[in-house]
Amino acid sequence: MANPIAQFEIKPLIPLEVAGVDASFTNSSFFMLFTVAAITIFLVAGMRKRALVPGRWQSVAELSYEFIAGLLRDNVGSEGRKYFPFVFTLFMFVLFSNLAGMLPYAFTTTSHIIVTFALAITVFLGVTVIGLVRHGWHFFSYFVPDGVPPLALILIVPIEIISYLSRPISLSVRLFANMTAGHTMMKVFAGFVVSLGFLGGWLPLGIEVLMIGFEFLVAFLQAYVFTVLTCIYLHDAIHLH
Repeated sequence: MANPIAQFEIKPLIPLEVAGVDASFTNSSFFMLFTVAAITIFLVAGMRKRALVPGRWQSVAELSYEFIAGLLRDNVGSEGRKYFPFVFTLFMFVLFSNLAGMLPYAFTTTSHIIVTFALAITVFLGVTVIGLVRHGWHFFSYFVPDGVPPLALILIVPIEIISYLSRPISLSVRLFANMTAGHTMMKVFAGFVVSLGFLGGWLPLGIEVLMIGFEFLVAFLQAYVFTVLTCIYLHDAIHLH
């Protein structure tokens, strides 16, 4: 049976070393570019005609736009409108990265913690800067909930700070763990199909088909969760408590 973890191995496609640092163009780099290209083609081609009565492709593109606009409106309010380009880009990148990993022989970039952490720390630093710019020193009142007795603040404030600082970790690990676990299980059951042969492989084949459908659902749900949490963090930075 093939090693189910081998699919996550980063392999250099174009070896490159700069000042002693490995800067090779890898399979991970390729599929990130592939994801960006796929998103660009999807949106540009979908909105090219701008028909009054949209076709299927244009309808999906417009639905994507309205979906994220609705998330921002519901979770952040009207002030979140200016952050729509970033949130929309984030959602599309995570979604298409997850879906690209479902292609045969593809590499799932969101199955690597360094990628998901880079996205999460960008969100974390971004909303922190937004909060500091909007509120100044008053931003730190976020860690002091209203109505809490002064004595309880000794315990509450450290908990609030730790909870805030753990956001990029929880945000990145959630996406990374779900994508890694799902693809590992699919590889395991695919190996059972091959090893058990024609007579014994039907059961794992049926489970594999179900898992593929489930992973498509997970691909969307994880992009949705990542985006919703980003919107909630934006709300906290803008409105505090």
